[in-house]
This record gives sequence, structure tokens and C-alpha cells, in this order.
Amino acid sequence: MTAAIGLLTVFLLIMARVPVGVAMLGVGFVGFATVTGLRPASFMTAQTVFATVNSYSFSVLPLFLLMGNLINRSRISTELYDAAHACFGHFRGGLAQATIVACGGLAAISGSSMATTASMGRVAYPSMRRYGYADILSAGSIAAGGTLGILIPPSVVLLVYAILTDTSISRLFIAGIVPGVIAVLLYMLTIAAIARLRPDWGPAAAQPERGTRRRAVLRVWPVLTLFLVVMGGIYLGVFTPTEAAGIGALGALLFALARRALNWRGLFDTLVETAVTSAMIFFVIIGAMVLGNFLNIAGLPRMLRTTIEALDLSPMQVLIVICLIYVALGMVLESMSMVLLTVPILFPVVTALGFDPIWFGILIVMVVELALVTPPIGLNIYILRSVLPHLSLRTLFGGVLLFIIPDFLKLALIIAFPGLVLWLPSLM
Repeated sequence: MTAAIGLLTVFLLIMARVPVGVAMLGVGFVGFATVTGLRPASFMTAQTVFATVNSYSFSVLPLFLLMGNLINRSRISTELYDAAHACFGHFRGGLAQATIVACGGLAAISGSSMATTASMGRVAYPSMRRYGYADILSAGSIAAGGTLGILIPPSVVLLVYAILTDTSISRLFIAGIVPGVIAVLLYMLTIAAIARLRPDWGPAAAQPERGTRRRAVLRVWPVLTLFLVVMGGIYLGVFTPTEAAGIGALGALLFALARRALNWRGLFDTLVETAVTSAMIFFVIIGAMVLGNFLNIAGLPRMLRTTIEALDLSPMQVLIVICLIYVALGMVLESMSMVLLTVPILFPVVTALGFDPIWFGILIVMVVELALVTPPIGLNIYILRSVLPHLSLRTLFGGVLLFIIPDFLKLALIIAFPGLVLWLPSLM
């Protein structure tokens, strides 16, 4: 009952617009003090803060954020889209497919769904509108493609999951590659089907000359090389994820300098942006850990296991219930809040049922992807609305609904065939 009251208080505080980190930290501290006393709660909180900010493994987070910010500063999103446009634009629905491919490429270097959605909204939508694409297809492809930012590595949400559960960052990153490719292919097939049924929604653009296509593709090779070096080095065991993040940040800095896209002021702003974002995420992680300690000592994971045993549910039925909980939470919470609130509670239950932590991490990220485009919150929708204010929410949500079937299909594939996630990590 103490744990239930604590969770309800956290949700009420978040609904009242109290910052997520403050809500979790405050409730976790007060709840722990209620169960054990003020002095143990103070020691626990201080130890959690110190251990978090002093952890070497946590340094991977700001370094990957810095790499993504430097790449974004280099305006690579425009060139990624131009390259995809040159390859796919002359097909029906090709510009929308190019948007999905460019979102996948940008996701692989930014690690952020919000950054991917905002960048591609500015870059891809004007081109699709110029060629007569329907707003519903244009908005849907950008919002759906933006969700790839938390699946294709390096992903900030996967990093946070790894930190919360003490799971291998390397294996999580590699495990996200195949599901990410599957997501891109399913989105592209969906667009092809829509363009076949409604040709007026996605007319074909003019076919570029071969030389134009070659030049567009060659312009993005440095950043693609950077991604291959970072992920290939992790996969082959050449360096650790933290070392890979440092190499990636240095490579992104050299790339930005070579393109003359960065001056001293821009570098300072990028470093400040990275520091502020890192501090915000660290504060929320600390709050989640303090809340998790309270819920553990209050016996919530034990109660959940007892309830599952009493209901005599199979592991697969429990997993389906967890997925439904995430879809429901996605209607009122954004992705990072969901992961930080739920993973400390559900992870012990899931591992006790025999599910692989790597596989569960990818599954959670894919369910959270749904939350990013689920009404009435749908964070990606509102990010896109801020970039394209003339589009109505009805158009934006209507566009996202076009991609609901592939979203559930890729989720079903991962549940039915865990090897799609675990095959690459098993070869490391």
C-alpha cells in the first residue's frame, strides 16, 4: 500500500507539471524515510547521487549527446535527405520513403527522436509539398520516421535502460540494428502500398541524372563512415562504448570543422547544450534510482511476482499485459518518463520470468516508439507541430495512424522471433 500511494503521488505530481526528476526524487526520499527513517533515507540518497555522477560508465551519455549535437550543427540532415531523395524520389511515394531512410540515417548519429523529427520536419516537408504530396502522408512519414531515433543505435533511451538495469551497452546497441532495419523496411513498404492505392498522395518526382545521384550519395560518406567506425568498433570489441563515444565525438568535431559549420561561438553553444541536456538526464536518472530503492524496500516487485503467481498467468500473457500498460501510459507520459518510472519496477519481474534483458530492452524501446505517436500526448506529433504550425493536429494524427499497422507488426515479429534481436549480439 505504501508503494502504491507513492506511485500514485508521482503520477499526480507529473500531471500537475512538477518536473519528472523532482517528483521521483521527492517521493522516493519521503517514501524511503517513511519505511526506514530519515537518517537511512539521507544516506541512501547521498550515496545514489555520488555513485551516479562518479560512475565511469555514465560518461558515455554526454559523449554520445555531444556527437549528435555536433552532427546536427553540421546540417547533415539536409544532405542525408538529398541523398535519399536522389535514390528514391522518382518512385511513387519515393519522397516519403526517402524521408524514412534519411530519418534512419539521422537517428543513427543523433540518438534522439525529437532531434530527428524536428530536423526532418524542416528539411523533408517543403520538398514533399513542392511535389504535391498529401499533407497526411508527409506528416505521417516524418513523425513515424522520427521514432527511429530511440531504436537505431546509439540511442539515449537504450543508454538509460542499460544504466538502470546494469545491462551491457554494447550488446544493447548491436541488438537494435536488425529491429531498426526491419522498422525502416516496413515503413517503406507501407508507403509503397499507400502510393499504389492513392497515387495522388505521393506522385513521382523527376528522375535525377546518374552523376547527380552519385554526388548526393558521396556527400554523406564521412558521417556514414563515422557511424560504421563507432558501431563496428563496439561490435568487434576494438573499444568499449565509452571509448566509442569519445571517438565519435572527436570525429563529429573534425567533420563539423572540415565543413566550416562550427565557429568558437557555435562550439560553446554546443558544449553548453550538451551539458544542460546531460545534467537534466542525470537528475532524472538519480530520481528514478531513489524512487526504485523506495519501491524495492516497500516490496512492490515482490508483490507483483506474488500477484502474477496467484493469477497463474503465462510469461507471454504477462508480457502482453506489460505492453498494454506501456501503450496506455504513452497517452499521458513521454518516452523517457515512462522508461524511468517503469523499468525499475518491471525489470525484476521480467527477469524472474526468464526473459532475456537485452531482448526486453529492445522490446521496451519499440513499445515506447508507439507512445511517441500515441494520442493525446504523442511527443513527436507536438514536436512536428512546433516545426509545421500550419498543419492541424487532425492531419498529424491521421498521418501517424497510417503507420500503426507496421508498428504493431514489427512488435509482433520481435515477440514471436526473439532471435531477430539476439542474433547479432550472440556473434560479438
